Amino acid sequence: MDLTAEQEAEARRIYDVLKDKMDADLMAMARLLASKETGELFGRTEFEVRDRVHALGAAAIEGALAGRKKGGTSGPASPAGTASGRRTSSGTRRGGS
Repeated sequence: MDLTAEQEAEARRIYDVLKDKMDADLMAMARLLASKETGELFGRTEFEVRDRVHALGAAAIEGALAGRKKGGTSGPASPAGTASGRRTSSGTRRGGS
């Protein structure tokens, strides 16, 4: 993947934020898997590993967001428009078929 110099610097920043946490989590996962017999790797253990991997992905997203400027709006939110007319839930006309 070709990155600009700025993107490469951002990638290194994210990596530095994540590497210690990920390393500890990966070791915990390796220990969990090493502690199981072959027949125990699926089912409960499989879901525990999936949950841990999902948490690693969430941490990666959080790490990427942590160093970036917030891109929110500068003013108050616009009020929502009002509903025009009442609609039925079935999509049929009022008063019968």
